[in-house]
Order: sequence, then structure tokens, then C-alpha cells
Amino acid sequence: MRVTRREAVIGGIAAGAVPYLGNAAASKPPNILFIMADDLGWADLGCYGNSDFSTPALDALAAGGVRLTHGYANSCVCSATRMALITGRYQYRLRAGLEEPIKEKPDPLLGLPPSHPTLPSMLKIAGYHTGLIGKWHLGYLPWFGPLKSGYDEFFGIRSGGADYFTHKSVSGQADLWDGDRLSGEHGYLTDLLTARAVEFVAKRAGHPNQPFLLSLHYTAPHWPWETEHDAARSAQLKELFDFSGGSLETYAAMVQSLDRGVGRVLETLRKHKLDEDTIIIFTSDNGGERYSKMWPLVGEKGDLLEGGIRVPTLVAYPRSLDAGGVSHQVAITMDWTATLLKAAGVEPALPLDGIDLFPMLSGVSPQVPRRLFWRFVGQRQAAVRDGRIKYFAGWEERISV
Repeated sequence: MRVTRREAVIGGIAAGAVPYLGNAAASKPPNILFIMADDLGWADLGCYGNSDFSTPALDALAAGGVRLTHGYANSCVCSATRMALITGRYQYRLRAGLEEPIKEKPDPLLGLPPSHPTLPSMLKIAGYHTGLIGKWHLGYLPWFGPLKSGYDEFFGIRSGGADYFTHKSVSGQADLWDGDRLSGEHGYLTDLLTARAVEFVAKRAGHPNQPFLLSLHYTAPHWPWETEHDAARSAQLKELFDFSGGSLETYAAMVQSLDRGVGRVLETLRKHKLDEDTIIIFTSDNGGERYSKMWPLVGEKGDLLEGGIRVPTLVAYPRSLDAGGVSHQVAITMDWTATLLKAAGVEPALPLDGIDLFPMLSGVSPQVPRRLFWRFVGQRQAAVRDGRIKYFAGWEERISV
């Protein structure tokens, strides 16, 4: 007879054993692989109902872990959600301007202050090796950057988006970095990020006594609409970001490139026998746009309707979660910070706004009701989810923040 993790835990409590407490009591802290897509829609994956194209790697991840049906982003735009993830707090707590996408012009007032405790900095102090591969978008040099906020390694872009072949940002500036130096690597950006992530995991396998945090923040499927076969088209574009282009077929190919990349990274974990000891989380920074599938949700990136903030969310961890689970627990991006710190046995350096999700996802604790808040000044919108009720409001005059 198969004994579920919940039954085993309940039996352990009855026998006087220590109940599940994240991973704080485990002898070895878990590795962490946090994968974030950029502008991926609620129903863009097969495991969320998409039948127009296949996403086998992410569907397999869902089958091997837990799929959340009420996973939310902290915002309907990118910088704000990333700020909430790295701090574990509502993005509004830092300073005005950080709840909007950070503009490309360097500004000493717009960015994540290096002195602020972060998920990577707190894990680093606890002995983790930390790396960010992909999109940063939390402020520009010389004031801000991944290496200033707790990451040991960085390979990726600093702006909100880059051409997949030239690696230039919307202003035309080169924006592919290796640490704090521009990288000269060539290739399709999704594939470059995947290759660097595979290399990162393989190297960390040689350090079995040091856990790692790998933040793999893909730029896909954020526009410009370019597949891995569009190098010639990219070179001919008169405007760097041709938002008027693209097609359903192009978008599908971009998502499938993302899926293949995730599959390669997960296979590397298995090859080096790291998968059993690694918490794997996959989500998106906000809802999709234009070519994304959000049905039956309404709305898209840039607004606080469900399609703009509810996102696909998957988590796998063999130590604590049974395979094939579906959870209706309401969750939000900043919850993962609290969850991962608890799993690593790390006390946060400041009060967090998120909660540890593992007790609910593992079935040890019942689902808990949530009251969550959103505000997006750019569209003059606000929203609250309180239990099963959501309140959405817009206002005519811009509020002061």
C-alpha cells in the first residue's frame, strides 16, 4: 500500500516524531532552482489546457510535482514582481517608482538598494552559492546590479527586454552581461541562457557540500517576436523592437524553445543526481500579452484583471511533495521567498509579507485563506483578493505615491 507524505507525517506526529517544518530540520539544505518566464500566459502550457502546441518538459515538471491553480504574480508588470520575489515583501515598501517597469535610463533612485536584504544575500550568508542567469531589471550600474544584491554570478540582461540575436535593449545599447562586463557571446538568447544554466548546474555538482540557488529568469516569451530561426529577420529590422510583428506560430515556437531549455536544465540535474535534493519552481513574472492564451481568465499583462496577474505555477521537491498534485491554495510571488528561506533553515533578516507554502502544498496543513493586494499606478488600477472574492477598481485621477 502506498503511504502518502501526509499520512507518513501524521503517523510520525502520533509516534512523537518531529513534524514537517519546511526543511529546517534536514541535515542538508536543499538546492534551489527558481525558473521565471517573462510574460507567459496562464494557459500557455499543456498542463494548463493548451492544445495548440506541446510543452513536454514543463508538463513533466507538473506531473512530477504540484501544479497551482491560483498562483499569482505580485504585479502585472515585470520589475515590480521581481522586486517582490527578491525581497519577499510587497514592492510598495521600498520607494515610489519601483512598482512600475524600471526605465532604461540609469537613475540612482530607481533600483533595488544593495543594502536591502534579499533572497540571494540571505542564502549566501547561510553558505549557498548563488547565481542569476537571465533578466535582472531592478536597476542599472553603477548603483544597482545582481552582484551588489547577493548573487555570486550573473549572466544575462539588465533591462526589460533585449533582441534575441543582437542582445541590444530597446535603446540600442548592448545588454548581454557576464558579471559586470559586457559579454561577446553570439546566439539565440533563450539558448544562451539555457547553456549557461546547464554549465552552472554541472559545476555545482562538483561541490556537493555547498547548496546552490540558481535564479534562471528567461526573457522568453517577451517580445520582440523572434524564433531561433529568425536571425536574418532580426538583422533587417529597422526598429529594434517590432511590436507590430509576430504571429501565433512565432509565439508558439518561442514558448517551445523555453520549454526545451527548461528540459535541458532539468535533465542536467538528473544526470548529476541533484534532482532529489533540489526545489524546482517555475512561474511567470506576470500574465501574457497579445499571442498568449489566458482563457477562461479575462485581462492581460498591464492590468490587474485575472489574466494580468494569475500565472502558471509549478513546484517539485521529492523530499516534501508528492508527484501529480494539484493545489488550489492561493499563492503569490513573494510567498516563494518565505518558502525557500524556511526550507533552507534560514531566518529572514526582516519581516516578510509572504508565507511558507510547503505545509499546504504537501498536505500537512489545510489551505489557508489569503488577503492579497495589488496596485498599478500606470493604469490607475487597484485590486484585492480576499478569500474567494476579488475586488477590482480603477480611478480617474492619478494618485500620489
